[in-house]
Amino acid sequence: MCGYVGFVNSNIVTKEPIIKKMMDRIIHRGPDSEGVYIDEFVAIGFRRLSIIGLEDGMQPIFNEDKNLVLFFNGEIYNYQELKADLIDQGHVFYTHSDSEVLIHLYEQYGKDMLNKLRGMFSFTIYNKKDQSLFIARDYFGIKPLYYGMAGNSLLFGSEIKSFLDYPDFNKELNFDALESYLSFQYSSLPETFFKGIYKLTPGHYMIYKDGEIDINRYFQATFDNDENMELEPLVDKIEEVFIDSIKAHKISDVEVGSFLSSGIDSSYAATVFQGDKTFTVGFNYDKYNEVEYAKELSQLIGIKNESKLIGDKEYWDSLSKVQYHMDEPLADPSAIALYFVSELASNYVKVVLSGEGADELFGGYNIYREPFSLAGFSKIPYGLRKLIGAIADILPDIKGKSFLQRAGQRIEDRYIGNAKVFSNKERKKLLRIKTTAPATNMVTKDFFELGKDYDDTTKMQLVDINTWLIGDILLKADKMSMAHSLELRVPFLDKEVFKLARTIPLKYKVNKENTKYALRLAARRVIPKKVADKKKLGFPVPIRVWLKEKEYYEKVKGYFNKPIAKELFVYDQLMDLLDGHYKGKKDNSRKIWTIYIFLLWYEVFFEKESVKV
Repeated sequence: MCGYVGFVNSNIVTKEPIIKKMMDRIIHRGPDSEGVYIDEFVAIGFRRLSIIGLEDGMQPIFNEDKNLVLFFNGEIYNYQELKADLIDQGHVFYTHSDSEVLIHLYEQYGKDMLNKLRGMFSFTIYNKKDQSLFIARDYFGIKPLYYGMAGNSLLFGSEIKSFLDYPDFNKELNFDALESYLSFQYSSLPETFFKGIYKLTPGHYMIYKDGEIDINRYFQATFDNDENMELEPLVDKIEEVFIDSIKAHKISDVEVGSFLSSGIDSSYAATVFQGDKTFTVGFNYDKYNEVEYAKELSQLIGIKNESKLIGDKEYWDSLSKVQYHMDEPLADPSAIALYFVSELASNYVKVVLSGEGADELFGGYNIYREPFSLAGFSKIPYGLRKLIGAIADILPDIKGKSFLQRAGQRIEDRYIGNAKVFSNKERKKLLRIKTTAPATNMVTKDFFELGKDYDDTTKMQLVDINTWLIGDILLKADKMSMAHSLELRVPFLDKEVFKLARTIPLKYKVNKENTKYALRLAARRVIPKKVADKKKLGFPVPIRVWLKEKEYYEKVKGYFNKPIAKELFVYDQLMDLLDGHYKGKKDNSRKIWTIYIFLLWYEVFFEKESVKV
C-alpha cells in the first residue's frame, strides 16, 4: 500500500522541489521510503508502505528497456500466476514485488491487462517514447485516484491534498458538490469539492496524450440472478470462494490482522482468517459498545483481541484531523470510529482484513427489505400512489407518514442509497447560494437504467455499488487506514467473490425475515448462530446523545455562527435544526452532523493558515 502524486508540465524546469513538497503531503500513505521520476515532461513522486517485496519493491518500476515507468498503489493478489505466464512469454523481472507484474502486463496486453488483475489498485504508467500516461483504477474503487487541470498542467494522484502545494493550483469550493452532499452525506458527483478536480471512476482507465484526456470504462458491475440455483450448493460455493479470497488477501511479507465488530461480515472474515490478532473499538455507552462481543468471539476462535473504548472528548477532538485525511467532507459518524480502530491496529500490524462490501454484494442492508413491505401498495396504479404520497407530504409528522411518502414514489425516485439526509426541496430551502447540482434521482438515473430489468432490491444493490460503496464505505476505509500507514484489505470485494454473488437469486439474498440469507448460512458453519443471524446495525455512534448535551450543542452552535455558515446557509434554519434536537422535539442529529462536518472540513482546507493538522 502506498501513495503517489504527479504532474505534467514541460515549462517547469526545476520540478524536484515541487514534487517533493507534494509527496510530503502524503507521507502517511508510505512512511517507509520514497521514489521520484522526473524528466522534461513529467514529475511523479511515490511514498511506500512496504508489504510485498520488502527489499526490492521500491518504485518507480521500469520495464526492460526503461521506456515505461510505473507508479502503483494497491495489491495484486494473483501476481504470482501472472508473473509465471509473463516469464514464459519472455519478460524479464528484476524484483519480487507485485508491482512489476503490471508494467510487463501492459507491455504484453495493453489496456486489456486490466481484466486479468485480481486485486485493488490505482496505477500510472508513463511512456517516455510518446510522453503519454496510462492511468487506471480498480473494479470497485477500493483505491482512490484523483486528477484535474491546474492551468496547463495535469495533476494526478492518490489524495487531493497533495495538489494544494502545486504552484498553479487554484483552490475553489465546488457549490454543486456541497448541495449534493447535503442529500448523500458524501461527495457524490464526479467533480470533487475542489472545483476542477475529479475522481477517476472505478472500473475506468484514462489516457493522457498531447494535452488530451480520454477516459473509458473497462468494467461494469451487473447482476444476473440465477433463479434455478439451489440453496445448499450455493452455500457450499460461498464458503469455497470466500476461503479462497481470504487466502489470497493474506498474501504478504508482513503480519496481517483483522478488524472485528459485532456484525456477521467482520466476524466471518476474522474466523476464516485464522490469524493472530483482531482489533475492535467501541464507546463507553452500553448499546454503542461492541468490545465485549469481540473479545468473546476472539476467545472462541482462538485469536487475540486488542480493543479500545473511545471517549467522547477524544472523538470530538479528532474530527478536524479526520476531515483533513478524508480530503472531502464525509458525514458518516462511523468514519471516526474507523480512524481509531486503524490507529489501534497500526501499533501491531501493517495489514488488516475488513468486512466492507458484503452488504452490497450479498444483500445485507435492512433497507433492501423495503420492497417487500411496499409490495401491496405497488399493485395500486402509480397515479393514485403518487397522489397518496403528495397528500402524505403535507401531513404533520405522524406515525406512518414516511411509509406513505415512500409508497407514493417509484424506486427510481425514492432510493438514492443507504443515506438520505436532506431532500431536494429541503436542501434548496436551506442553502443561500444558487447551484447547478443535479437532483438526487439524476445522480442515480444511469444505474437504475442499467438495472431496469432487475427486481427493486437488486436495483438498490446496483445503485449502492456504484454510489454509496465508493463515496462512503471505501472512501473512509482507505483514508482512515492510510492516515495511520495501515493497509486495509477487503476480501468480500474480490473479483472471484463477485462472480458468484452477482448470480444469487433474490430469495437467497433478502426475504421478509432476514438479509444476506445465503451468506449467513455459510457463516453459520464457522461462527455462532446468534452472530450469523444478527440484524444489520452498522457501527453505532452516539451522535444523537451527544448533541443533546450542552457542551456539544454549544460547540456546534459556534460553527453555525461562523461567517461562512451564514454565507452559505439560512441561519434561522440551522438553529431550528439544532435547537429542535437539543430540546428533544425531533431527532435532527444526522442533518446537524452533515452540516457541522462540512463546516469543519471547510475550516481545515480553506480557513486555516496551514492545511496540515
